Amino acid sequence: QVQLVESGGGLVQPGGSLRLSCAASGSIDSINDMAWYRQAPGKERQLVATITSALSTDYADSVKGRFTISRDTAKNTMYLQMNSLKPEDTAVYYCYAFLLRRGAGRLAGYWGQGTQVTVSS
Repeated sequence: QVQLVESGGGLVQPGGSLRLSCAASGSIDSINDMAWYRQAPGKERQLVATITSALSTDYADSVKGRFTISRDTAKNTMYLQMNSLKPEDTAVYYCYAFLLRRGAGRLAGYWGQGTQVTVSS
C-alpha cells in the first residue's frame, strides 16, 4: 500500500506565503517524478510544478518566480513554497508521485487527497 499525504494548506491574505508538504509512505522501492497539481472550483485540474529524481524542476507560467518546488529524497517528501500568493491561486492542491511500489513490475502514478489553499482578504 502507498499513501501520499499533503499538509500545509490554509487561508492566507493576498501577498502572503504558504508551504505545502507531501509525504509518501508505504511499500515504496523508488520515486521517479513528483508534481503538484491544483484544481479550482469549476475548473480542470492543472499542473503547477514538477520535480524529477535528478531534482530538475519546471513550473506553470502562472506561478514562475513565485512558487518553488523541492524534495527530500531521503524522507520521500516533496514541498511547494508559495510566495506572493494571489486570489487566483485559490484551489485544492494535490501531490502526485510516479513511483515503483515494492513487488510491482512497473512504475505507476499515485495521488494525494488534496489540501485546500484559499487566498483572500
